[in-house]
Amino acid sequence: MTLEPFSDARIIDSWRKNAAPWTTAVREHQIESRRLVTDRAVVDAALSRSPVTALDIGCGEGWLVRALAEHGVRTIGVDVVPELIDQATRQSAGEFRVASYEDIVAGAFDLVVDLVVANFSLIGYESVNNLVAFTPRLLSPGGTLIVQTLHPVVATGALPYRDGWRGGSWVGFDAAFSDPPPWYFRTIESWVRLVGASGLRLLEVREPLHPISGVPASIIFIATAPG
Repeated sequence: MTLEPFSDARIIDSWRKNAAPWTTAVREHQIESRRLVTDRAVVDAALSRSPVTALDIGCGEGWLVRALAEHGVRTIGVDVVPELIDQATRQSAGEFRVASYEDIVAGAFDLVVDLVVANFSLIGYESVNNLVAFTPRLLSPGGTLIVQTLHPVVATGALPYRDGWRGGSWVGFDAAFSDPPPWYFRTIESWVRLVGASGLRLLEVREPLHPISGVPASIIFIATAPG
């Protein structure tokens, strides 16, 4: 079956193909921005909300579940790619499940947590819109959604600063990677509007800076459910 080049389905297909090299890159700390800035930034943001329970959506090979567990946070990791969940389960005694964003929205998980975190995992369009809209149902009163993603002002590059699909790239990664996933670019205004439309209240926006370039390495949105 031929997949649309710019679609949520193409994103999933690419990550299935690249599960093994991605696991290696994360566990060997090959990604400079993650090593220097963004991994610590999302952990700090999560811990600032003092959660007891958490759901890591798009957990990949499970590093964030393990990091939060070290601080006593019971975290469930969810990813649509079975190979990544397999790697996560082998590395950790944590709880991991295979599920798509559509599965979550359809009610696959009968749970309520203090924190939902999506770390560089909200890169699609329709599936992301629906997931963010559904997130309040996963949160306890006063619970928190944390989204870390590429900083739109930096990530737009030479292209116009407006929402839309863009081609992917593995520039900076080794030759083991192939067929990069497309992603849906959103402006800061669009991210704020998306979160607000879900009924969550945007509490804070953080812009972690790369210690060498001084340029934002990401942007983090922290929003809370009514409590």
